Amino acid sequence: MQRNKKKGSRKGYTTGANSAAAARAAVIGLISGEVPDEVEALLPNGERVLFPVIDGAVTPDSAHAVVVKDAGDDPDVTDKAHMTADVRILESSSGVIELLGGVGVGTVTRPGLGLEVGKAAINPTPRKNIEENIREVGSALLKRAGIEIIISVPDGEERAKRTLNHRLGILGGISILGTTGIVHPYSTAAFRASVIQGIEVAARQGQDTVVLTTGGRTEKFVIRSLPELDESCFVQMGDFLSYALDTVVDQGIAHVVIGGMVGKLTKMAQGETITHANRNAVNTGLLADLAAKLGVEQKICDEIRDADTARFASERMEEIGLTAQFHHALAEKVIATLSGRYPGKFSIKVLVCDFDGNPLAQAFKEIN
Repeated sequence: MQRNKKKGSRKGYTTGANSAAAARAAVIGLISGEVPDEVEALLPNGERVLFPVIDGAVTPDSAHAVVVKDAGDDPDVTDKAHMTADVRILESSSGVIELLGGVGVGTVTRPGLGLEVGKAAINPTPRKNIEENIREVGSALLKRAGIEIIISVPDGEERAKRTLNHRLGILGGISILGTTGIVHPYSTAAFRASVIQGIEVAARQGQDTVVLTTGGRTEKFVIRSLPELDESCFVQMGDFLSYALDTVVDQGIAHVVIGGMVGKLTKMAQGETITHANRNAVNTGLLADLAAKLGVEQKICDEIRDADTARFASERMEEIGLTAQFHHALAEKVIATLSGRYPGKFSIKVLVCDFDGNPLAQAFKEIN
């Protein structure tokens, strides 16, 4: 008897893998005169996977194929995107494969990504994988002619608005990505990689400051607070504090600014390297101790210690008129914890905002 898969366990395939499948199907159509209804494509990790082809068309010297990206159970802005390949014969360029980006594939406008400025945002591994698939099925054709392939995503520009591509200098569409070809369900790898890449881009553009935020509200807050900084300095790290700071050290960045609210900052202050809510609970005892050092009466400190959330402490401090002092103390505790983990590596500034993005406090420590 077949058992149902556990919810959330279904893997999917990257934009790169789906593009390679579409390209392979289109080249098969170019050679045979008919685009197949499904195509077995080679993934970068060496696996072979069968992809349905939802649309195909052939003319004497060109072909067109579409594969719908299935992200599996991983939430992804590119899920169900129509990864489209249009190929044509280059009669006077035997052996050449020319890979271009079409509508909905972003264009690289800044250095630092390892991609040529002015070219399509098709990463090296997907680029190689697309060419491998084309050479496997088009070897005979390539002996006498070249093949031009254009990868496009009809609604890619709209989808890209929900990514950080613009921050990296990729404009006009999504990136074609993937190192193995597989998207693991609810994998954090893609987001973690984007955090690291964002910091690397800032470093390669000569920035000496990186501003790390935990989400959209805190990012808007720090952008307003630091208008003098270039857009490339701002990186949404989400919950990946340790990966972000390790990359800062690797890249030799001198100054770190962290923007956050009471919950995530408490996690940082207590030494959590990944600040996701589903990991270790927030240490409300730490907040109670901070309140006690400010002279707050024992009854309120006990309430804070017994509470389930850090937000409760923030609200109690507001009620007794100690908002700025309390959040300043928390910011200093974050700095003390991180300075202990990364001694002398970078200066740290912590900017604290409330849940509406209004500034509450800040603290700063120079490099030792």
